[in-house]
Amino acid sequence: MQKGWDFGVGRAEFIAVIALLMALNALAIDIMLPGMQQIGAALGVTDENERQYVITAYLLGFGGTQLLFGPISDRYGRRGPLLVGIAIYVAAAGAAMFAPDFRVLLLLRLIQGAGAASTRVLSIAITRDIAGGRQMAEIMSLVMMVFMIMPVIAPTIGQVILLVADWHYIFAFMAAGGMLAIGWFGTRIPETLTADMRRPFSLTSIVEGFRVVVTNRLSVWYTLATTFVMAALFGFINTVQQIYVGIYGLGVWFPAVFALVAGFMSAASFLNSRIVARIGMRRVSHAAILVFLVTSIVLYLMSLAGEVPLPLFLALFVVAMSAFGVITANFSSIAMEPLGRLAGIASSVQGFIQTFGAALLGAAIGQSFDGTITPVMAGFALVSATALGCVLIAEKGRLFGQGAD
Repeated sequence: MQKGWDFGVGRAEFIAVIALLMALNALAIDIMLPGMQQIGAALGVTDENERQYVITAYLLGFGGTQLLFGPISDRYGRRGPLLVGIAIYVAAAGAAMFAPDFRVLLLLRLIQGAGAASTRVLSIAITRDIAGGRQMAEIMSLVMMVFMIMPVIAPTIGQVILLVADWHYIFAFMAAGGMLAIGWFGTRIPETLTADMRRPFSLTSIVEGFRVVVTNRLSVWYTLATTFVMAALFGFINTVQQIYVGIYGLGVWFPAVFALVAGFMSAASFLNSRIVARIGMRRVSHAAILVFLVTSIVLYLMSLAGEVPLPLFLALFVVAMSAFGVITANFSSIAMEPLGRLAGIASSVQGFIQTFGAALLGAAIGQSFDGTITPVMAGFALVSATALGCVLIAEKGRLFGQGAD
């Protein structure tokens, strides 16, 4: 990969397959958003903040089992564990159609997220198996660009389903997406972990792998920085229906506005893929985290003065989330760069910390919702400032350096 693309599948198809795998998670979250109110009403949930647990349960399952898929894939390869994980995702989505109450639905969402964890860990590990450094960042940016198509269309799909059927069929659509991923990945993507790179599946090997991951300064601090940035996204996703519909009264136009923001995030990811090889991961991502922080603070301060008009809110929020689209691909690539020989374990440890931590922090942001955007924007400002602090520790106080990227 460093001198050209010599993988068995074409570069464009590889990016499309990896994007589809990662998009299963966006589908499992974003397609739910228009139906949160209907699901709550059908299953007897009266507190609108409790509806957010449909998202949180999935994210906790998604974060928790990433610790399992990495070590298993380092021993047995990437393909088998990934296909099993997607099968669990499909089965849980299908079962959720028949959930008799809210507790059972939350349990199935937890299981669905647990299966989907394989897609996050192994998509990154597979990419790291065949690429590194700026080239990995470029590929991941293109993956994120395609991946971001799902937040653009998923809420609209969910809204269309609700116009012709009820919320149960949202889960049927998720199951169909998982089956598509199984068929495409299973028939087209070969095993990427060679025999000489496999690690024994033993407690000693796993502990040693974890030790290497968590004692690497760049890995740990960029992983934590990503965690805090992702917490802002999860906090917003938890409250997006309440903000767009409850505060701004968008009604059925909510998916269109959600798609608008996601579209700018996708465009930012594409721009990153074009410039990161020339400018470097650090320069691009460090500028982006500063933009994210400043925009979050401005929105928070404006909200203290009263309701922020929708056009102004969207203009500033698009800037913040476009920066987010640049931050995550680069931060993840920097965190993975020194750990090529431990790609599976590294991806699982980093993914666990990022997703599990961000889910909890995002839930806290979501549960603070009080009918205004103030607590959400306060959460954005706090977590982005903390993320910047993590970057400064990782880089020993110096931003915009070339490093080893």
